[in-house]
Amino acid sequence: MASFSEERFPLRVAFGTAGGPERRTDIVRLSTGYENRNQRTRHSWRRYDAGSGVRSVEDLMAVLHFFEARRGRLVGFRFRDPFDFSSAGGGLAPGATDQPLGIGDGETTVFQLVKRYGRDADAYVRPIGKPVPGSVRIAVGGSATTSGLVVDPTNGTVTFAAPPAVGALLTAGFEFDVPVRFDMDHLAINVAAFEAGDIPTIPLVEVRP
Repeated sequence: MASFSEERFPLRVAFGTAGGPERRTDIVRLSTGYENRNQRTRHSWRRYDAGSGVRSVEDLMAVLHFFEARRGRLVGFRFRDPFDFSSAGGGLAPGATDQPLGIGDGETTVFQLVKRYGRDADAYVRPIGKPVPGSVRIAVGGSATTSGLVVDPTNGTVTFAAPPAVGALLTAGFEFDVPVRFDMDHLAINVAAFEAGDIPTIPLVEVRP
C-alpha cells in the first residue's frame, strides 16, 4: 500500500477545523539576561483538530470510512486548511501573478510552487507540494499562459517545455491542500442520541509525503 493517498479529507468536516502552524524554537536564557534562540526546523508544521467539524451522522460516517481507508496513521492524505488554501490569501480566488515562481536563466525548466509570508528578507517561503488539480495559473513576464508547461499536482512542480528566457519573471496562482495524516489509531465515536453523534477529537498532523 502507498504511504500517501491523493484523496482529500471530507471537505464539509474540514471547514469546522481548528489548528494552524507550529514551530519549534529552543530558548536559552543567558546569565546576562539576554536570550539565545535557535529554530530547530526551517519549515513550520501544521496541526489540526477536525473533531468540531463533525455536525451530523453523515459527517461522522464520512470520517469513519475515510479513517478506515487510510488505516489510521498509516497513510497520509490531502487536507484543505480552511484558513489558508489560496495563493491570494484571505480565501480569494487565485491569480496568475499572486506568488513568485522564479526568474528565467535560459537553462532551468523545473520550478517549485511556493507561497511567501511577509515581505523582503524576513519573508518565509513555504514550498507548496499539493496544489489543487486544475487550479494553477502561471504567468511569464506578467502575461498569463497555459501552453508549453505541465503542472504536477502530486509534488507542486511546474515544468516548462523550453527554458524561460533569461530574466523572465515567472509567477503563479493556485489553491492548495496540506499533506497530513491522522495522529491517532483509535477513532473514538460518541453516539449521543438517535441520528446524532460526535467524534470529540480528530487530530491531524502535517507530513512530508
